[in-house]
Amino acid sequence: MWTAAGYEDVAEAFERNFTERGELGAAFAAYHRGELVVDLWGGTADPETGRAWDRDTVHLMFSGTKGLTSACILLLAQRGRLQLDDPLSRYWPEFGAEGKERTTIAQVLSHQARLPWVEAGYADLYDHDAMAAHLAAQAPASDPRAGFMYHAVTWGWLLDELVRRVDGRTVSRFFAEEFAQAIGLEVWIGLPEELHWRAAAMIAPDGVLVDGPWTELNRPNPLWIPGSEKIWNSVEYRTAGLAAVGGYATARGMARFYASMLGEVDGVRVLTPATVELGRRELRRGAEPTWGTPMAYGAGYELQTGDGRMGDQPDAFGHAGAGGSRHGAWPGRETAYSYLMNEVRMGPDDRSLTLLGALSRGSRATGR
Repeated sequence: MWTAAGYEDVAEAFERNFTERGELGAAFAAYHRGELVVDLWGGTADPETGRAWDRDTVHLMFSGTKGLTSACILLLAQRGRLQLDDPLSRYWPEFGAEGKERTTIAQVLSHQARLPWVEAGYADLYDHDAMAAHLAAQAPASDPRAGFMYHAVTWGWLLDELVRRVDGRTVSRFFAEEFAQAIGLEVWIGLPEELHWRAAAMIAPDGVLVDGPWTELNRPNPLWIPGSEKIWNSVEYRTAGLAAVGGYATARGMARFYASMLGEVDGVRVLTPATVELGRRELRRGAEPTWGTPMAYGAGYELQTGDGRMGDQPDAFGHAGAGGSRHGAWPGRETAYSYLMNEVRMGPDDRSLTLLGALSRGSRATGR
């Protein structure tokens, strides 16, 4: 484990998460101007076997995956293969059924497609073709709250199908070839089976449930119910490559990914500054009805809100993962970060904010 000079407070905050906040296993990393300045890990990766969290441990990011898939869409836009304001049905004609012919790619990216659940159910959870077909045939939800409701899992099938229609590759393969290999990332959308031994075991709190419109309308998130850790830790889930919630990474890999959005990393940059600005352009801001909290979205990325959930920088962007993980960048500070942990928590959780506060202090103290 290591921190650059001036970032010692981050290591102290990381340790306090274990001694004062009951952290089980975690990692935190940060880059500044394309250079690694924080690389920390510790605790237990698998409490059943007692396996320690080490430098090679990888972790399920849940919705942190959305930042990776969004980058794939932006790269296709950068290459002129699509435009965010295009109707999704332009590339996927079947999607235009039931009055969805005008739903744009930007609306899908910003959770405004009115398809936050799958009416046909989730029996085909790992069958992309079946789930995409269900959503193509489905009518938009008429409930007014669905106009800005988080599309936790459906978001991925919609955008993975877009990439397949435009490019021919899956999002998993597209990201691997265009980003992970180019930049040198320990990041995967769908973890190769030969690497499963490196994965941390996800630990769920008792009674994991989503409150709000999902449950009111009898549409529970299939991955966020009691006993769901059996799904999260299964071979099938790890290999599925779900474009919304199936990404795996080291914290170092995710921080490096976001660093590459701010500038060159070892001489490599995939997305141009103009494309990153397109991704950060605000598409929707308001109260998300599932949780009743303020949310703001660019092209798939969460943007800063008044609660400072992405640190203290107003230009922050990135994406959190269910249960506490957080990944993103502060353009004005030329800093990127990632926090991963294996104990999922509900309700108030300041583990990541404590680390981001220390990171911000470190960057100020070092003139960075």
